Amino acid sequence: MLDFTLSEEEELIRETFRRFAADQVAPRAEEIDRAKSVPVDLFRQVGELGLFGMRYPESAGGSDCGVRGYLIALEELARASLSLAALCTMQSLMGTYFIYRSDDPELHEKFLKPAIAGELVGTICITEPEAGSDLGNIATRATKVDAGWQIDGTKTWITSAPIADLFTVFALTGEEKELSVFLVEKGAPGLTVGKTIEKMGLWGSVNSEVAFDGVVIPENHLLGELHGGRAYLTEILTKIRLTTAALAQGPGEAALEYAVQYANERKQFGKPVGKFQALKVKLAEAATELEASRRLMDYATWREAHEMSNMKQASMAKLFASEAAVRACDTASRVLASYGYAMEYPVQRHLRDVRFTLFGGGTSEILDLIIAKEIGL
Repeated sequence: MLDFTLSEEEELIRETFRRFAADQVAPRAEEIDRAKSVPVDLFRQVGELGLFGMRYPESAGGSDCGVRGYLIALEELARASLSLAALCTMQSLMGTYFIYRSDDPELHEKFLKPAIAGELVGTICITEPEAGSDLGNIATRATKVDAGWQIDGTKTWITSAPIADLFTVFALTGEEKELSVFLVEKGAPGLTVGKTIEKMGLWGSVNSEVAFDGVVIPENHLLGELHGGRAYLTEILTKIRLTTAALAQGPGEAALEYAVQYANERKQFGKPVGKFQALKVKLAEAATELEASRRLMDYATWREAHEMSNMKQASMAKLFASEAAVRACDTASRVLASYGYAMEYPVQRHLRDVRFTLFGGGTSEILDLIIAKEIGL
């Protein structure tokens, strides 16, 4: 029988990040929304707590805490501010993974270790105006030149683009139009960051279009093997989906907790609204779905930690967690009624922000198709 009891180290990680989120992040969540950016000092504090290096070995500047400890930390941050948690996810996973994967000591020293310390900001550039779920439609191309590689193309929905120092770029290479991965530094001639995309939620996590117009990079900024991009992305997909599940769980749990507290305090018709059966049922169902979501994540995380085939389980966990969290936040908003619509209460932020998890890491519809394939359909 599998035992998902937290280890001492995992308990310490949860307590550390829960306290940090409650004391330092939650009081500034509204400020993050208003400013539409995450304060640099908060980002640096997360780096000091070691989150950016949890997935990496000590030799790369990390702490190798394991996938579960990493997800616990992200969930605790997401309870307070999904904007901050999303930015930190990009930094600790997609924005640095392929630099680590390159296994180039020079790139590790110059870029990876400073990024793990929170001194440099990294991001990943995959999505294009005509290529979202359909990676086969990517048009950005990298061409071999005397000085190294020349990159031409346009990417969109790039997280942290205006503040990024490092851009991991997926581009076509060769006659067969295979994908390869490249590293572009901020300030490279021909690199242009476009205007910020206005969004429903995640206001503090900024997304922009990024254009590469004849950007030339050194030869060793090819990350990994030539034409290896698609395989490398497949390596990380289950981790991305598990991470997105944890990001969804955070605001789902926070919204439910707030709604229960409100239901016990708010009185109508002479008694707390939580005593009315209709609200009890709604909150009980939300709690049950979030608990089921956690168990799916636990199992998929266990498989990931044991390096087992995990595409089906990670896809199921992400699909269920994101949908359950959106429903929980919606339920919480309904329990608060008009106050759930008021900007002074955190539930509206959770409801706006959590919808990002419906498509981050793969839309629910794409995940349905992946799961169907995994079960033999």
